[in-house]
Amino acid sequence: MRLIGVVGLPGSGKGEFSRCAAGLGIPVLVMGDVIRRVAREAGLPSEDAVLGRISGELREQYGRGAIARLMLEDIRAQKAPVVLIDGIRSDAEVDEFRSAVPGFTLIGVESSFTTRLERLAGRGRTDDLGDAEGLRRRDERELGWGLGTALSQAEWTLTNEGSIDEFCTQVQSLLRSLRETP
Repeated sequence: MRLIGVVGLPGSGKGEFSRCAAGLGIPVLVMGDVIRRVAREAGLPSEDAVLGRISGELREQYGRGAIARLMLEDIRAQKAPVVLIDGIRSDAEVDEFRSAVPGFTLIGVESSFTTRLERLAGRGRTDDLGDAEGLRRRDERELGWGLGTALSQAEWTLTNEGSIDEFCTQVQSLLRSLRETP
């Protein structure tokens, strides 16, 4: 199995990347779903502050690679030749995936602060913050987990400033070339 991870700041286009991958028949597992599941099981709302607190607590209790470790069973259960992990937040998670799955590939997605803020304001998810200060706080929190270091470790980086169609064309082209590479 080839495991591909996607890393990027909030609103950069990780979810769009995943939708483009799914369009090629690639199964997508979302790291944030692990956090949302923990919140749901605890009867807590899926709001940014709650999800951020749960993420921090899991990382504090089990180490910075905790969310990646919690996903390994789901990854191994996939029967597809390529699986995509959406939402890597730290270099420790990258290390977990690299040690668990030989040939793990990391792809970074980058967008400007302004573009990301506009996307988050229009997305309508309960964990999105629609103002600049909220996004700065969220960026700071996630960079504190090692997201910047993880981004710097990406073998490939895509810039997502254009249309969804343009971005999807880039994503699918890259994924097709990676599927063909051993």
